[in-house]
Amino acid sequence: MVAIRRLPKRERQKALMALLDENPVLTDEELAQRFGVSVQTIRLDRLELGIPELRERLKDVARRQLDPIRSLRQDEVIGEIVDLELDRYAISILDIGDGHVFARTGIARGHHIFAQANSLAVAVTDAEVALTASARIRFVRPVYRGERLVAKATVVASDPERNRVRVETRVGGELVFSGTFTVYRAARDAQREAGGIADADRH
Repeated sequence: MVAIRRLPKRERQKALMALLDENPVLTDEELAQRFGVSVQTIRLDRLELGIPELRERLKDVARRQLDPIRSLRQDEVIGEIVDLELDRYAISILDIGDGHVFARTGIARGHHIFAQANSLAVAVTDAEVALTASARIRFVRPVYRGERLVAKATVVASDPERNRVRVETRVGGELVFSGTFTVYRAARDAQREAGGIADADRH
């Protein structure tokens, strides 16, 4: 993450409010790194501005969720969806723990990062059955144990048969993964005919 130049307190607090409005899931540690100040300074800024801690901000984001997921069960989504408007956009978070990484390096296995993005692209699609047809992806940098992935899916093109969904995944504002997914709205008859293949494509 590129640090912002050291700002006077008033300017820093104004920038802090704007940054958290855009990305409310940033931690105090990530904010401190971004602004080049201590974690304690960020906490004091938040108190003065009346900005709640991360846990409360996540609850507030969740309360603003507009639409229920149609294409997946909640437990089929990789990561936690904190905002969703069908056929428009969705946001999810995934904390990388021991079960996501290679033991020797602490680097996240790529399929977890892909799965978060793919399931988000399916979840944002307004259909009872949605299947990923293709994906063009790019891993920008390694992700490590302890980092929080924030994925945002944006529907960039839509018609009655399919969505084209752009997903960008960031750690503390830094892009670590991007992908463009083509997601088809499938009829239930097609799902039954495809059998296990349909289930495999959904994840």
